[in-house]
Amino acid sequence: MFMLAFSPEAKTRMNRFNSAVPDDEYLADSNVSFYLSDAVTQLLEHKEEYTQFGVIRYFAEYFSSVKNSNHVLFREYNYIRATPHNRASFIRVFWRCYRQIGKSGEVLSMLEYRSLLQLLCPDFPLEVVQSAARIVLLDDAIDCLMSFSDFLYALQLQFYYSEFLDSVLTIYQDLLAGKSPNTVIVPTSTSIERLPSVAAEESDKEEQQQDGVEASTLAQCIDALCDRFKRSHPPRSCMREVLEQTNKVSYYSFLMSLAKHESINQTIGALPSMAEFLVDPEMDQELDKL
Repeated sequence: MFMLAFSPEAKTRMNRFNSAVPDDEYLADSNVSFYLSDAVTQLLEHKEEYTQFGVIRYFAEYFSSVKNSNHVLFREYNYIRATPHNRASFIRVFWRCYRQIGKSGEVLSMLEYRSLLQLLCPDFPLEVVQSAARIVLLDDAIDCLMSFSDFLYALQLQFYYSEFLDSVLTIYQDLLAGKSPNTVIVPTSTSIERLPSVAAEESDKEEQQQDGVEASTLAQCIDALCDRFKRSHPPRSCMREVLEQTNKVSYYSFLMSLAKHESINQTIGALPSMAEFLVDPEMDQELDKL
């Protein structure tokens, strides 16, 4: 059996055990079945190329690339987002490939960042890049220029936790509209509670949306969401810490605080700390050789 690199969440779970991990738990945490299936598919599609140097060597190199996080280069979007390890690997590859942009102090537009992403993943969707840009720019005009570090930490949060953030956005929008989150509301029902702003002027609505929602209420809803959420989500302690610092919060200001949270960055494990963001001795040595 090939030993794979675990996602940060999987490592945390695995560290709880002092004895050998059960086979089924190892397979689930490391997504071995997924990688085996992909390896076989790639072998069959390119068998003339790979069988020249032997099937055993092919599998060894495939799983070595998975362990070293090089396996996501030039792969399709559905592949790079298929596992937590793939998502973290792609973020790290993007950082290593374009770190020099940060070192030079250049600022780029959303479309320029998307072009860079598509050089590594040709079908990387515009929607994900737009969502990351909205985090940086707090939902303002997303054609503004952004620093490499701001964009990358926002992209990391959006890409790695996309499903969870979609659910948080739904909750936020429900709270903003005065609805009870996670409850099916029939439009004709007379029991629907309305906020005072529903009958107010349009300008009052816009002002309320800019103010955001009660941070304590959003915190309670997010805590309940974490109880039933089956996929990766940011540590609860980090989200509580952010929400306890303010009375009202908007969706994108909440996400911006999470994107800059060092504990979340460490949990994902793809990028260095913000203080060491521009430091990569191994890559610097390769560049010096060139």
